[in-house]
Amino acid sequence: MSEAKSHELFQEPAPSGSPGPTTAQDSDSPSDAGEAPATAKAGNEKPSDIVHALEIEHGIKEKALIRKIDYKLLPALGLLYLLSFLDRSNAILASVSEIVTLTVGSFHTDSRTAGNEYLTGLTMYFIGYVIFEIPANIVLKRTSPQFWLPTLCVAWGIVATLLGIVHNLAGFLSARFFLGVAEAGYFPAVVYILSMYYKRDERQYRISLFFSAASLAGAFGGILAYGIGRMRGVVWENSWRWIFILEGIATVVIGVAAYFFVQNYPDTAKFFTEPERKFVYARLAADSDATHAEPFTWAAVLSALKDPKCWLYGFGFHTMSLPLYTFSLFLPTIIRDLGYSSWRAQLLTVPVYAFSFATTLTVAIYSERLKQRAIFIAGSSFFAIIGYIMLLANTDPTGRPGLSYAGTFFAAGGIYPATALVLSWPAINVSGQTKRAIGNAMQITIGNCGAILGTQLYRANDGPRFIVGHSFALGYLAANILVCATLRFILKRENTRREQIAKEVKEIGELTDWPGDSDPRWRFQY
Repeated sequence: MSEAKSHELFQEPAPSGSPGPTTAQDSDSPSDAGEAPATAKAGNEKPSDIVHALEIEHGIKEKALIRKIDYKLLPALGLLYLLSFLDRSNAILASVSEIVTLTVGSFHTDSRTAGNEYLTGLTMYFIGYVIFEIPANIVLKRTSPQFWLPTLCVAWGIVATLLGIVHNLAGFLSARFFLGVAEAGYFPAVVYILSMYYKRDERQYRISLFFSAASLAGAFGGILAYGIGRMRGVVWENSWRWIFILEGIATVVIGVAAYFFVQNYPDTAKFFTEPERKFVYARLAADSDATHAEPFTWAAVLSALKDPKCWLYGFGFHTMSLPLYTFSLFLPTIIRDLGYSSWRAQLLTVPVYAFSFATTLTVAIYSERLKQRAIFIAGSSFFAIIGYIMLLANTDPTGRPGLSYAGTFFAAGGIYPATALVLSWPAINVSGQTKRAIGNAMQITIGNCGAILGTQLYRANDGPRFIVGHSFALGYLAANILVCATLRFILKRENTRREQIAKEVKEIGELTDWPGDSDPRWRFQY
């Protein structure tokens, strides 16, 4: 859609000083390929008045339109994220199943030293992820979601496939690094895209629903690993290579298809009628700063870097990323101690991940309904702590594997919902388009540093109790509760202070002088 047509569709004659259409430089607006024009007001008409008029004139039902957006966005984006989690986790599935311990010359199955080198391969993934996250988002803003997200998917699918034919440690480490590079831009891009369609109060549940694909990937991956494990002797003596190759090829195929089913920003999304398109922007203008014309400034970048709340959002995810990404390192080992073969042990990972999927959705629904964030995050972390206490208290995991297995349900049932809520927090609370973009990037970057540490904690000679790894995870979860309590205290105190200064503003899109979340009229959600 051309810029002129966008202007005609969304911007009626506006009074002097009212916001114009967004530009490609806006950090909360789409790129040149699909700019999101502002919904202007005719005369003194408020955005909410435009919404009401469209409801009457065109019979648009807001709830029905939101469901339509959900059906068009979430399944497609969730499918690609499921593939992302499968492809980053397939090294773990292979390692437990046969395993891919490494020496310089080839893969072997019995070297503990090589097993620690394998953990270094997992670490390399997160190094690539952290380094290339911000550059990947810059490319998103210069292209479009319909191009960039499928391109990322095809890229990480190719790298995942190549992991199946590596023959030495250098190849394994390089492939894992580039897998992290390819996947780095996906999650933050999706969070940004969802913010272009949904109001503040609607984002948390959608982000949680999207993130729940990670737990589905854990369940689905276990089933796939069991089936692929029966391919021993097909081309290769060991069947673990087929985990990488088959899942990688499937990712490439779906990634190519994604060019046709991933949606662009609302101004060019083909599933909207023109009244619906205008309705979406009127909703956003009535709720947030998403339709403001805000050029990129370094002052806004510094505002995020100097804001203690942005750092706390980052530490909130940091304290969850370590238990999140290390959980899959020890789960199949615990199940294998139940007496099942390594491939059959993969099937028993499915109930654990299915339970975490259910808790993620349940916690997200009640958190959204009660408008409480910190309490549900801290409560979920405490639930996970119970699981790690059970794991640490079991002095004989080989002799009593059932106790450890029960502990994994508590751990997963708390880790996944807490992580989903933490990741949605800055998308709700940080205002000012550039500041929100930087705040989201800070959160993911700071958070995944915890994963870099975590992948080195579950070393081969620490099993089967993994006291060091479990202790770190428990400590991180306790720290998460502290971070959430601190954030809740700060946000609640700031809201109380602002209530004494100014009345809360509802029609943010109507304000031409909106400075962001530093404005006393802005209220934080905690």
